[in-house]
Amino acid sequence: MEKRICASIGLILALASMMSSAGSEESPQLTVFCGAGLSGAFNEIGQLYQNASGIMVEFNFDGAPALRAQIEQGAYADLLACADYKHMNALRAEGYVNNSTVRTFAENEMAVVLPLHNPANILSLADLARPGTLVLMGTPELPAGYHAREVLSKLANDSQYGPDYRDKVMANIVSQETTVNRIVSKVALGEADAGFAFASDVSPAMVGKVTKISIPDRYNVAVDFPIGALKQSRHAREAQNFIDLVISPQGQAVLEKYEFIPAAAMD
Repeated sequence: MEKRICASIGLILALASMMSSAGSEESPQLTVFCGAGLSGAFNEIGQLYQNASGIMVEFNFDGAPALRAQIEQGAYADLLACADYKHMNALRAEGYVNNSTVRTFAENEMAVVLPLHNPANILSLADLARPGTLVLMGTPELPAGYHAREVLSKLANDSQYGPDYRDKVMANIVSQETTVNRIVSKVALGEADAGFAFASDVSPAMVGKVTKISIPDRYNVAVDFPIGALKQSRHAREAQNFIDLVISPQGQAVLEKYEFIPAAAMD
């Protein structure tokens, strides 16, 4: 605990030093490409970084496949934070990421999101297979999409749900979305009866608009969330300080508030 406090103090001092040494020179701006479901937590962490350093943080929130494609097509970013390692590792293999900076900053798991008043009366995971139920899911390339499919396969392997459970739920999919934010928003608006998202996607801003059904651990998947600096970054020191803030006790407290599992809890 004492080491973590010292590290947090050291980070704050480093950020303050960056701010004072900037003098009359224009401070750099960090561009962070970030998974859409991280918007609440990272906007708050970005404000903490800006307050301590005086450096502006500009976020580009989108689904991981879209962020990866933008980087591959030449878009500039200093940092990438996304919902699992699939797209991060692809960019690492392609030479876009400074591998020494990559860290797991949180963990997440899947959940089923429902409209607040639950008009379809979905009370259990079994109800998702009921004919006529309107279900939303991410695209096969979106982390929340392919992990939802993993969950369905696990459920179908349990005799309680039956081997045709996955097919029945997939038959009820009315739309495959490119971000988890769209899934949650559409469910909140009553455009679907349920949607697969990460547990953290029922953020404080969505309280009173949606509810959720937790998925038991034996069917769920634990998903590590990585952050890393890109090789193209013109502000390597500032990017590393942002990563340090995200994994500091202060940053982890913000993530926990948004129902992510902090990296410290996985140690």
